[in-house]
Amino acid sequence: MGQSVFPVPASAVSSGYAPKDLTLQQTITSGTSVTIPAGVTWVYAILIGGGGGGQYYNSSPGGGGAGGVTQGWTRVIPNASTTPVTIGGGGAGNASGGTTHFGGMFAGGGGRGDATTGAAGVVGGAGGGGGTTGGAAGLSYYGSPAIITGNSGNGYAGNGGGNGGVGGRGNSGGGGGGSGGGTGGNGGFGVFAGGGGGGSGSNAAGGTGGASSTYSGGAAGSYSSGNGTGGGGGAGYLAAGNNAGTGNGGSGGSGGGGGGASPSNDIGSAYGGSGCVLLYY
Repeated sequence: MGQSVFPVPASAVSSGYAPKDLTLQQTITSGTSVTIPAGVTWVYAILIGGGGGGQYYNSSPGGGGAGGVTQGWTRVIPNASTTPVTIGGGGAGNASGGTTHFGGMFAGGGGRGDATTGAAGVVGGAGGGGGTTGGAAGLSYYGSPAIITGNSGNGYAGNGGGNGGVGGRGNSGGGGGGSGGGTGGNGGFGVFAGGGGGGSGSNAAGGTGGASSTYSGGAAGSYSSGNGTGGGGGAGYLAAGNNAGTGNGGSGGSGGGGGGASPSNDIGSAYGGSGCVLLYY
């Protein structure tokens, strides 16, 4: 089975900092099956669910929460050519992220942003930001609770911010709160993936996307008087969050980043980043 040690991100592995006795062998972002070499019966897997989409076409749009994270050893099917996998899709505007499955493990999606109450995350997914109240983060696959709101500390996953508030911090960052006339809340920092920034309905800037430990969140849209401003996309585990436009939110980065909120009628700009599976053996 080998030694159970915590793997570092793919970017660090490529720089020569691979964990002892483990090498990143596969990074899976699509498909329904994975080929495992003969003789390998256990792998160390990192699963990340899809990021939640930001609210769009509303005066107080909240940013989407980052996808949940599950990591650990799992047994793969012996003497089989493939092992099933499901990659959680990033949520479209106003939709929560999907759940990622592999080897009996799963990681849930981030909650969608909303104009009133952000949606709750599922199985470790961070909560979406809301124009009034942020959504709660989901219990992790291992049962760890998320109890941190705002940026005052760290939980397993962050709750969403409300009414322009900052998304919570954790392995997965919460979505920033939306604001009708004030500044949108920044997405929460996530060790693996950040939350999407909240938007402003008018006369103020949106929030920046939350950063991850290896990538930056997207910048908020350029503010102009009388116009709504989109929030930046949250950073994913595999890519940076995308910058927002004046009225459009930035999409979340690949690997579970939350979608930035979009006050305009542009659903395509508020997508969360798709999930992923990383396999070490």
